[in-house]
Amino acid sequence: MAQVLEFKLPDLGEGLTEAEIVRWLVAVGDVVAIDQPVVEVETAKAMVEVPCPYGGVVTARFGEEGTELPVGAPLLTVAVGAAAGTAAAPAPETAGTTSGSASSADSAVSSEYSGNVLVGYGTAGPAARRRRIRPQSPAVVNPTPNATAGPTPTARATAVAVPGPEGPVPVISPLVRKLARDRGLDLREVRGSGPEGLILRADVERALTARETPAAPAAPVAAASVAAVGERIPLRGLRGAVADKLSRSRTEIPDATCWVDADATELMAARAAMNAAGGPKISLLALLARICAHALARFPELNATVDTATREIVRLPSVHLGFAAQTPRGLVVPVVRDAGTRTAESLTEEFARLTESARQGTLTPADLTGGTFTLNNYGVFGVDGSTPIINHPEAAMLGVGRIIPKPWVHQGELAVRQVVQLSFTFDHRVCDGGTAGGFLRYVADCVEQPAVLLRTV
Repeated sequence: MAQVLEFKLPDLGEGLTEAEIVRWLVAVGDVVAIDQPVVEVETAKAMVEVPCPYGGVVTARFGEEGTELPVGAPLLTVAVGAAAGTAAAPAPETAGTTSGSASSADSAVSSEYSGNVLVGYGTAGPAARRRRIRPQSPAVVNPTPNATAGPTPTARATAVAVPGPEGPVPVISPLVRKLARDRGLDLREVRGSGPEGLILRADVERALTARETPAAPAAPVAAASVAAVGERIPLRGLRGAVADKLSRSRTEIPDATCWVDADATELMAARAAMNAAGGPKISLLALLARICAHALARFPELNATVDTATREIVRLPSVHLGFAAQTPRGLVVPVVRDAGTRTAESLTEEFARLTESARQGTLTPADLTGGTFTLNNYGVFGVDGSTPIINHPEAAMLGVGRIIPKPWVHQGELAVRQVVQLSFTFDHRVCDGGTAGGFLRYVADCVEQPAVLLRTV
């Protein structure tokens, strides 16, 4: 007998709480395989294809394209089991199900289930073996009746409800409730745009914006045209995620910055010689990444994070190097895994791959998480210096300005050299100025004399 299981929007990582449906990849009635992508969603970080951990027949979809759903909201239902391919509707559950039939259902589900799902989606076992919570009060809200036509699922999502004058107000996300509570917003006054009136974060933000926008004064038309109302832009999506992360960094991390000018003439000449020798071209960013990796090997205090709960500094064994990339959607920080063990050629290839994915909006959550140190090449914007904000929860960031010809004293004589300003921002909890200065001085020495790296290989 087929059993209908509900697949909910999984946790997509990095603290993301909602995603927008961009494109459905399956329709009601389609047969899906285990781990087959069923929907493409856009988060504040990237476009993601979401795989379904069940194999069977799609019986319902929840949400139209363009709808924003919170993590944990229903995405679709799938009929699984021996009769899934032919079942037109799920069999109703009965309170008298015997242990034998339950075991049979569990076996059927187990054969059509995969644990290979996204971050935060339960993988301890098949969904059928988890304890079901049945509706006991009006506070339980069923999924939207406007979902694409299909059989009624046997498992329903539950939502925390806020009592209202005409019934419960459905709110799934605790962050949405906290946002409303902190801002003094009565959720009974909010009209939800989610399935069956589910209140999303976007609904609360719109209500707050409408409440806080001053009403137009009763004044002559001529006077009103002069006093223009300023534009309000909600901090949501990628911009909101960046704002939250930077605010947290400045709130938690006592950062300090030091900087130095360096003569990059020899580094530029070394790169030109490497590229003239044939083979894959080497990027300047790859050479800077190699320098960072070697510097972190000498100063491991800076490849670390601070565990505020235990009041411990955690030194990390591998260098996973993040780099700032500007995209049409905003600033993102993709991560190059194991940068300390990669060659210049491998680093160049990985930087190119991640940069192109960032521009196309196809970075995965794995591409954007797990960094231990960030390299920020703001010289591409034509500026010399900066005091960047540390990418929380990392402990340091190296900034590189533009490389331009400047007067420089070289071997006791004034000459025109290729000069770059390097800035280094660090978490003062993990080290003192001596360590930070030593790191930056070593980086500058490698920029000025790339042969220094040969002594550390």
